[in-house]
Amino acid sequence: MSLSQPAQQPFHVMTKPIGPVCNLDCEYCFYLEKEVLWGKGERWKMSDAVLETYIRQYIEAQPTDHVSFAWQGGEPTLLGVDYFNKVVSLQKRYAAGKTIENAFQTNGVLLDEEWGTFFKDNGFLVGVSIDGPEKIHNAYRVDKAGRGTWRAVMDGIRVLQKFEVDFNTLTCVNRLSSTKPELVYKFLKGIGSKYLQFIPIVERSANQAADEAGLGLAAPPDLAREGEGDPRVSPWSVLPRDFGTFLTTIFDRWVRQDVGRVYIQTFDVAFGKWLGHRSGGICYFSETCGNALAIEHNGNVYSCDHYVYPQHLRGNIMEMTLADIADSPGQRDFGQAKQGTLPNYCRQCPWLVACNGECPKRRFDTTPEGEEGLNYLCAAYKQFFSHVDPYFRVMARLAQSGQPPAGVMELLKTHPDLFK
Repeated sequence: MSLSQPAQQPFHVMTKPIGPVCNLDCEYCFYLEKEVLWGKGERWKMSDAVLETYIRQYIEAQPTDHVSFAWQGGEPTLLGVDYFNKVVSLQKRYAAGKTIENAFQTNGVLLDEEWGTFFKDNGFLVGVSIDGPEKIHNAYRVDKAGRGTWRAVMDGIRVLQKFEVDFNTLTCVNRLSSTKPELVYKFLKGIGSKYLQFIPIVERSANQAADEAGLGLAAPPDLAREGEGDPRVSPWSVLPRDFGTFLTTIFDRWVRQDVGRVYIQTFDVAFGKWLGHRSGGICYFSETCGNALAIEHNGNVYSCDHYVYPQHLRGNIMEMTLADIADSPGQRDFGQAKQGTLPNYCRQCPWLVACNGECPKRRFDTTPEGEEGLNYLCAAYKQFFSHVDPYFRVMARLAQSGQPPAGVMELLKTHPDLFK
């Protein structure tokens, strides 16, 4: 089989080999409802033919020698270890000298010694979803019977630690956990997590018209028809003021104790802006998007993990190449629209270079002047960026002079006036 041409620029794909199927029923999950996009009796498993085509095309499509796969769901552990042994075998077959890496996101409840051995032997980076201590985690992360899952997740984390598997934690910041920042941070450090991701939960409930289509959550602003979405967020969604305080409270602890020891994705990417990095890191802080697609179990490729709707279906890999999908005019337009649809309020904001309007999915608020398109979390990010500015300025000067940014911790003790 002939090789396809690589894409014009590197891109990332969130791979969903079992679609939205999950063994949990987390109250705030936005992806479980995607089952209604397929008919009854759907076989929720990426077939061997689609899997092989995907792996081959994804490797061929990357214009660099480094290829990173990301496996998600739903819950990918439901496919079993043998399925991912097949994945690794196919990656080796089509690697063609390129370096292959794998990231695997899981709720952790099915992790056992077989999984631990597999992850360690094959160098997988595992992301485990855990929201904090037991009461906070169990408030929303429950199984199909409504039972809390914290103990099972902790058992899974202990498996990863036993087999010395590299892992990070993915923590959803919701209405409850956002009011307990110090408790959450202390807990995550206590279980040995040194790489933390904080994911704000923001969803709106759909009205009756959307519910008739089987979707309980409102579509992103650019897809919603008039009257289709309720502007009120769900009761589990984080409030902007609480999310801002959550980030700044943890930052204050981190900048004094943990710089260079604990890595928090939001902080690391934000600091990159103070170093002059205009993009990179995480898509929602980049000027444009469109380089983070999602592939479903049947080979359908969508613009983004948060835009798995018929309107954003870009093609199927059994009918066109992944490189052509990534380079398609529709996908390029989708990515450029992030920058082109910013309200004037954002364009005049001093923190635009750091925020870039964040994720378009959350741009359903209005500016003080009444202009549509303001991000729901705008106030949170203004609070965060203004708070970290004096610290990041000092850290940037340290980095630019060849010193480690972690030196900020000692300067806070010896020269506190630098941060006023």
